[in-house]
Amino acid sequence: MNEHCQEYPPGTPPLPEAEVAQLAGQIPDWERKAGGLTREFPFEDFGGAFGLVARVALLAEAEGHHPRMEFEWGRAAFTTWTHTAAGLTRNDFILAAKIDQIARG
Repeated sequence: MNEHCQEYPPGTPPLPEAEVAQLAGQIPDWERKAGGLTREFPFEDFGGAFGLVARVALLAEAEGHHPRMEFEWGRAAFTTWTHTAAGLTRNDFILAAKIDQIARG
């Protein structure tokens, strides 16, 4: 996705299920869990996981949309949802697609 995240004011409704299903097709490696989008990336070492988390942190700051990030030796995981919508918005799909781009290098 070439879009950028936008600010959603509190009370913004989450995306309708039909739109979520359509957008999910663009990020097939992400799972829907607990109202958000989640993906885990395996690594051969700690440095690879740390590098991805650092690059995603910079992306999140630039986009103004911040995922939950977990990392340890051999893995990095991200979960994104929009707090002000209490669910998924286009921002979550934009961020997920951009994380995939970063991970591909």
